[in-house]
Amino acid sequence: MIYIFLAEGFEETEAVTPIDLLKRAGFKVVTVGVTGKTVTGSHKIPFVCDITADEIDKDRLEGVILPGGMPGTKNLAASKAVTDTIKAAFEEGRLVGAICAAPSVLGRLGILNGRKAVCYPGFESALEGAEVLEVPAVTDGNVVTARGAGTALEFSYELIKALGGNADKIADDIIWSRQ
Repeated sequence: MIYIFLAEGFEETEAVTPIDLLKRAGFKVVTVGVTGKTVTGSHKIPFVCDITADEIDKDRLEGVILPGGMPGTKNLAASKAVTDTIKAAFEEGRLVGAICAAPSVLGRLGILNGRKAVCYPGFESALEGAEVLEVPAVTDGNVVTARGAGTALEFSYELIKALGGNADKIADDIIWSRQ
């Protein structure tokens, strides 16, 4: 399962786009409410999650995705369930994805050390040990990062590729022209 963590104040576009496109690509995506089953995004849109953080099945873990947004990113970083799941995924070579401000969570956990990464402008100092790039999205090993809501399609495309899916087919299906 691909777990997408939603914490109060998450950026809706950065969550919904990967959820939609990963499902179109045939992946089992599970939304995880960090602060409860219903979580409200940064633009006051409520989401009912599939499970809560205490219901995660780490034996079925294929990947973890963190949308950014504020205060969503701070709420992700404050959750032991989130950070423990990220560490487990990374250590097992599973997918770890983060967009916007959320790569800062990975940086503070040491996951970006020696890797190429991107984030929302102003969060670069939190990408501890990373080679910070200025591209929409980047994959380095099992870690995918992206810059913000405007790069949600690129982020999703990279996630699908990193998971071994047919990202080009999904891009064609939604009539998205890759540059």
